[in-house]
Amino acid sequence: MQPGQPQDPPPDDLMGGHANYAMPAPREDQQAAEVDDYLEGHPRYKQIRFLNRGAYGFVILALDNQTGEQVALKFIKRGPQHITKYVDREVFLTKTHLVLAMEYAAGGDLFRYVSARRGLPEDEARWFFQQLMVAVDYCHRMGVTSRDIKLENTLLDGGQWPLIKLADFGFSKDPKQQSEAKTRVGTPAYLAPEVIAAQPGKSYDAQKVDIWSCGVLLYVMVVGRYPFGMPSDAALDPMRRLSRMMERTMKAEFSFPPDKPLSDGVKDLISRILVQDPALRPSLHDIQAHPWFMQGLEPGALNFNDAIVQESLANQPTAEMLAEVHSIVEEALQEVPSLTGLGQQPNGPDQLQQSGGEDGGPHLMMESEELSSYLTSSLSPRRMQM
Repeated sequence: MQPGQPQDPPPDDLMGGHANYAMPAPREDQQAAEVDDYLEGHPRYKQIRFLNRGAYGFVILALDNQTGEQVALKFIKRGPQHITKYVDREVFLTKTHLVLAMEYAAGGDLFRYVSARRGLPEDEARWFFQQLMVAVDYCHRMGVTSRDIKLENTLLDGGQWPLIKLADFGFSKDPKQQSEAKTRVGTPAYLAPEVIAAQPGKSYDAQKVDIWSCGVLLYVMVVGRYPFGMPSDAALDPMRRLSRMMERTMKAEFSFPPDKPLSDGVKDLISRILVQDPALRPSLHDIQAHPWFMQGLEPGALNFNDAIVQESLANQPTAEMLAEVHSIVEEALQEVPSLTGLGQQPNGPDQLQQSGGEDGGPHLMMESEELSSYLTSSLSPRRMQM
């Protein structure tokens, strides 16, 4: 199977009738990031170019002078202090930002890939979905849930048959290291009903939330729009449009466009995943055993994680490394300066956030404060809290 070739720009109904899928014009602060050298004088990294920005910072492409590799450096705002500490290719401080060094995914993200093709053929969508299930299986076996799986957080390596990299774990949970999942976080179009309806003090199964988001992602790949955002909603004001989407999500009310030729297999799998009761959703094992998922699956793919999980568990970061990273993060959080420039907004445009996280997607789905207002007024008497 060869991935499809780029086509014309996507139609207005690609993302549920919301036409703001295009990259916005560069902001003044974004243009500044493309010129300013935020790594001047750094002993290891050399800035190459600006990549992207979010609500809490920005990402640049850099050269690792020690390895010769290109890496993505994510800059997150901090207090006005100088570079004081450095941990081997993991995290360091500049005078204005906490910086995370990560693998660079040269192929962009799956949102742009799907948008350029107005949705994907089933065989190609299956190729990505099979990889996604392997990635999510690894995370869940390691005790980590994402709570923000979406096209924008699924990066591509740039190969002829792109391999995915699941990214941005700003809303992730590990019950062994943290508390249980209880809060309303995530991206509006991908929220599971139980997240929307979450009440203070009551937890939900974050693994089933991830599975729901995977179902939404699969629907978008093969249909070309969100399952709970209808093209007819485009004429509504933002609050009413969001309200309609949340109402349909709460009822798991969606359909497949009659003019979209889809196999019974993919429709069956999506319909099994996007059910209101999380207890009735399939497990990862159930999904991996589904006939549509199994088509063309490489032999041994379902056992791929066995050795990797064992290796990961046997090579956990040392207590000393974790302590050093923790101290850097604590130092970065000591001050919250009033800075102008990159990452000034308190919330990303396409995410529901109470604190943390900064992923600003290439399209503007809904303002997070709009969703917060809707959820607070209609579903809970209290303000949302972490």
